[in-house]
Amino acid sequence: MAAVVAEPAAVFGCRPRVGGGVCFVGEREVLHAAGAGCARLHTEHGRQAFLPGREKSRGVQALAVSPDRRFLAVSETAAEEPALTVYELAAGQPPRRRRALAAAELPARGAAVSLAFSPDCRHLAAATGPPEVVLAYWLWDKRRLVAAARFQAPGGGCQVSFSPQDNAHICITGNGFFKLFKYSEGTLKQTNLQKGKPQNYLCHAWLSEEEVICGTDTGKLMLFKNGELCWQTSVEYRKPPKKEGGTTTKEYERYSEVSCELASEDNGSQQDFVPQISAVAAYSKGFACSCSPGVVLLFEKTEEKEVYKESQEIWLPQDLFTTEPKQSCGQDITCICFSPSEETMVVNTNKNQLYMFTMPSTDLLKEKSSHFAYLHFPLHSASITGLDICIRRPIVATCSLDRSVRIWNYRTNTLELYKEFREEAHTVSLHPTGLFCLVGFSDKLRFLSLLYEDMHVFKEFAVRKCEECSFSNGGHLFAAVNGNVIQIYSSTTFENTNNLKGHSGKIRAVKWSADDAKFVSCDTHGAVYEWNLLTGKRETECVLKSCIYSSIALSSDAKIIFAVGSDQTLKEISESLIQHEVPAFDVDYTAVAVSRSGNMVFVGTSLGTIRAMKYPLPLRKDFNEYQAHAGAVTKMSVTNDDQFLLTASEDGSILIWKVYDKEGGILKREKEVEYAEEVLIMRSDIEEKSQAMLDLQIRVKELQTENDYQLHLKDMNYNEKIKELKDIFTQEIGSLKTKHQILQAEKEKQELQHQSQLSELMNKQAKEMQDLESDSNKKLLMENEKYQELQVKSQRMQEEYEKQLHNLEESKSRTVEELTVYYEEKLNEKSVLLEEAEEDIRQQLQAHEEIRKQIEEDEDREILDIKIKYERRLVEEKESNLQLKGEIGVMNKRLSSLQKELKERNSDIEEMKLEQQKLQDVIKSLEKDIVALKTEIEERANTIQDKEKHIYDLKKKNQELEKFKFVLDHRIEQFKKQIGSRENDTKTMNEQIHEVEQYSSSPGQGNEEASHHLNTYNSKWD
Repeated sequence: MAAVVAEPAAVFGCRPRVGGGVCFVGEREVLHAAGAGCARLHTEHGRQAFLPGREKSRGVQALAVSPDRRFLAVSETAAEEPALTVYELAAGQPPRRRRALAAAELPARGAAVSLAFSPDCRHLAAATGPPEVVLAYWLWDKRRLVAAARFQAPGGGCQVSFSPQDNAHICITGNGFFKLFKYSEGTLKQTNLQKGKPQNYLCHAWLSEEEVICGTDTGKLMLFKNGELCWQTSVEYRKPPKKEGGTTTKEYERYSEVSCELASEDNGSQQDFVPQISAVAAYSKGFACSCSPGVVLLFEKTEEKEVYKESQEIWLPQDLFTTEPKQSCGQDITCICFSPSEETMVVNTNKNQLYMFTMPSTDLLKEKSSHFAYLHFPLHSASITGLDICIRRPIVATCSLDRSVRIWNYRTNTLELYKEFREEAHTVSLHPTGLFCLVGFSDKLRFLSLLYEDMHVFKEFAVRKCEECSFSNGGHLFAAVNGNVIQIYSSTTFENTNNLKGHSGKIRAVKWSADDAKFVSCDTHGAVYEWNLLTGKRETECVLKSCIYSSIALSSDAKIIFAVGSDQTLKEISESLIQHEVPAFDVDYTAVAVSRSGNMVFVGTSLGTIRAMKYPLPLRKDFNEYQAHAGAVTKMSVTNDDQFLLTASEDGSILIWKVYDKEGGILKREKEVEYAEEVLIMRSDIEEKSQAMLDLQIRVKELQTENDYQLHLKDMNYNEKIKELKDIFTQEIGSLKTKHQILQAEKEKQELQHQSQLSELMNKQAKEMQDLESDSNKKLLMENEKYQELQVKSQRMQEEYEKQLHNLEESKSRTVEELTVYYEEKLNEKSVLLEEAEEDIRQQLQAHEEIRKQIEEDEDREILDIKIKYERRLVEEKESNLQLKGEIGVMNKRLSSLQKELKERNSDIEEMKLEQQKLQDVIKSLEKDIVALKTEIEERANTIQDKEKHIYDLKKKNQELEKFKFVLDHRIEQFKKQIGSRENDTKTMNEQIHEVEQYSSSPGQGNEEASHHLNTYNSKWD
């Protein structure tokens, strides 16, 4: 197991043209594509975390974060195969890989260029780019492809997204197509028909469950509702506003110790003045879009005829601290996203830059025109060609083909200084003190002083296209490559002290020994030379013509040279011989670095990976490999305390790695390094600042005297007002006192009146009580007399009722005797009727059995006939349906062939202008055929739907017949049960008749029991 471990501590870079390339994973955390993976940045504290890509990844193609911010989907190309990975994002923990989809599971060979999570976070939509667009609908947690749709489209990008509330509703847009799909019954079905002239839709966003806003390459904003165009507007091309005096310094207050001077960007889109909607994003009040380079427009919903109205424009920050007004705002904005609370907006540009804007909390704070600020720091936008460190300060210098030179602090992970020039920078070297640097440009080699807020060109050397330069470890000399010659200069006198000649190829790297006595170089013709600076001659050489060297590293004792090149090996050279070779395993090594302790070796590959190995070099594949960059590693260096590894790449990204041993501990040196804090500053700058301070002090004194005078005037005015108010209040107090006395007198009068009224009321109440008592006594006497009269009446009525009761008992006995005689006669009649009823029941049972058998036979025959009839009809309908589907397939093939012919005819129009009129006629006729075929296809589809509906109706009728049969069976069973119950009733009735006859024959039985049995018998018979 390799003993060296490297962990990414910070990444400075952003990968452009990534679908969903920047997104929020929290309120203060932004995730964006960087290098061969993703960078996670805390916007407030500046903390960074790097999520590397898969093995042999060539960079992220698309990103998507789930609505609940728990999952991250990454599309990339790994080992020439597409790959799709879903990570789980946990707070305070590194992302954990949940699902990885291999190339065999993906529906297309190309990597997905756009991804989107469903609202419930269980499904994932992925779209590949033209010419063959494949829309895949995944149940990602089960690693199952649920459905896919394919269609052809011209070149360009595409974007896919889910409806914010519907998991089955998907929108996909691109060059010439706007399609809405709905997942149903295992397939993706298109729900809209594209009308009008096809547009090149560059972006879209869902505004609600039914509304989608789209932006085109002609500057049109088109609002679709349920797939139908309901509103559109054209946005004009915007030019950058004029630079105001106070805006620039205010924009960069958050970057202490940072100065910059940006050069103009050669952007052809500004010259064309053609607006195009390159990015759009929705938020609660409306949406944001970019219609011109460097600007974002905010649109808000209104109740007027214009559905959405522009409310604010936000520009990228203008160039600062430069002698000429440049145009850094001429960058195309490719991605816009909002934080979960919509307090912050972040954008990504085609120049690898990230900007942020704090949304105004109220309309009162909203300005018509505002400016973005850098999300972190200005980043490189092209391949990094040079990287170097120094001893006295924890800084690293980088230069790039974007014509900029930047100074980074690898301990605080900040950008301390940067400046852009007019020419491309090919190499950079820092002086050991960290106060100066050498930069090789296309026209000259420049010696720069690193000031507090600027880079000052101190000296220029006539060395054209200097691609390698390096200060000595003591700082008193520096080397510059001029063609095939290495020129040695003095850092104090700037004299050319020596010229090292002998290389026949292009020199690719130079290194100084620790004591500056030796100098090592390599070239593209396979030569590695060791020079003696005193004599200016070669001491040793090692030539391997089959190898094109790209980088070398020197051990601290200068005895061992590590070299890498095109032969895919890491070479250990000493005493002019290759002592050891480590194979690269089918990849090119492009850069190499060795630690000061000499026991760690790091190499960079053409795939952008970093390999860390222990010295002595391993004989087999015993090293740690890390996915770092999306392009080849161009430069790498280890700090002097062996704690950090710095790497740069062609993709414009810089990675700072923390180096550990195999147990995870930081590698410590014997002596801790103390870094210098001093900086350089120009005398003119100090004089300007001191003069500015004096002017400000004078201005402060003037303002102070003016403020004192104004305060004195205000005090006088306030004293006068206080006196006036005091007089007014004293007068009001007097008037209120008089009012109080008057009210007190009125109160006493009212109290006396109330007492007199109260005594009168008490006397009245006593009189009324006496009157009521006398009336109540009279009423009681009258009620007593009435009670006695009623008592006499009740006694008389009781005697009368007793006489009536006696008479009723006598009549009852007579009626009972009469009823017994009557019911005996009735009993005889009922017995005769019972015998007749039994005879009728037997005959009805026989007839019922015969009817039941006939009904069953008839129903069975009818059911069989209907079943045979509808089965035949079903087979015929299926055959006709298949025939119609075949005809539709033929028509579709014919339609596709006609479309191909139409494309061929269009290309022939461009090549043969003489036959243009004839071809246009042919195209028109073909278009008519296409329209006719489309109408015919629609008619056939309608007939198929009618046939399927008819089949469904037949099935429904068959089910109803089966139900009818079931009902008949149920009724037959009920009849059987009724017959059984009737037979039981007849048996019980016979028994009861027999009992009644016995009772009637026996003389000791009473008439009451006989009448009771007759009543029960009659009730059952009825």
